[in-house]
Amino acid sequence: MTEPKGEWQLIDLIRARSRFDPAAVPIGPGDDMALVDLGESGCLVTTDTLLEGTHFRLATATPRQVGYKAMAVSLSDAAAMAAEPVCAVAWVGLPEGRDMAFAEQLCLGLSDAAARFACPVVGGDVTSWPHPLAIGTSLVARPAGVEPVRRSGARPGDLLLVTGDLGGSVLGRHLEFVPRVKEARLLARAVTLHAMIDLSDGLSTDLGHIARESGAAAEIDAGTIPISSDARRLAETDGRSPLDHALNDGEDFELLLALAPEDGRRLVREKPLGDLRLTRIGRITEGSGVTIVGSGGKRQPLEAGGYEHFRSDGGDSS
Repeated sequence: MTEPKGEWQLIDLIRARSRFDPAAVPIGPGDDMALVDLGESGCLVTTDTLLEGTHFRLATATPRQVGYKAMAVSLSDAAAMAAEPVCAVAWVGLPEGRDMAFAEQLCLGLSDAAARFACPVVGGDVTSWPHPLAIGTSLVARPAGVEPVRRSGARPGDLLLVTGDLGGSVLGRHLEFVPRVKEARLLARAVTLHAMIDLSDGLSTDLGHIARESGAAAEIDAGTIPISSDARRLAETDGRSPLDHALNDGEDFELLLALAPEDGRRLVREKPLGDLRLTRIGRITEGSGVTIVGSGGKRQPLEAGGYEHFRSDGGDSS
């Protein structure tokens, strides 16, 4: 297995230095949410930060859209673990000079996403500073009858399925996506999901997370990847292929799941998500790393080409 870099180096450092009772914290760093045992019930917690210039640009996004996205990305973390959202807190670093109307629009966006999933914003913090807009959310969820689905349970032989279409989210979908909270819980009730993740950083990167955490390898078929119409539109003008967009653009916020072959085939056949399609794109195998199989059966390693949260060389990852 290749040496971890960037974000995973930092996660491994946090894991090595964390001191907590595994009985009190059954799920710690490395998953979409942490699970804390509160005695009579479990509490799942996540936090997210959005930065102007990296996750949005105010030249093309309204403050209400930014507020919505800030809440929706944390809701998508809950979806990744098939959890039921309970409440959230939010914080905002407002650029100096922004007025009350701007702040109100941010709050309305947060409320738009919160109301959609009965997950009220119950508190937070607001400050101003001489820098671009920064906004973040921390969300609390509960298992509510469904065991949290981790990244680490994929097994050799599992099928890989993905919801929806991938790529081209920069054309607007990254600001208005609907977190797959309800769909994740429906799937988790219908079958046993061995592993799941939301596609925030890009299929090539997020599939690597599942493989790494599960101590396994993954293989996907290039011809089966569901490519969005937006990805095809971008490919007409930027010189990249539609497949490259689907693999690496990120911020699709669809679900990638690993499960037993019989369960995967049944889900594809029965279409439990209605108009939201489920596509079989590959499988979990023995070994390490991710492989993509192209036309004619040509196999090659699939490098993580999606968003990188932190680069240990100090470079710009935006």
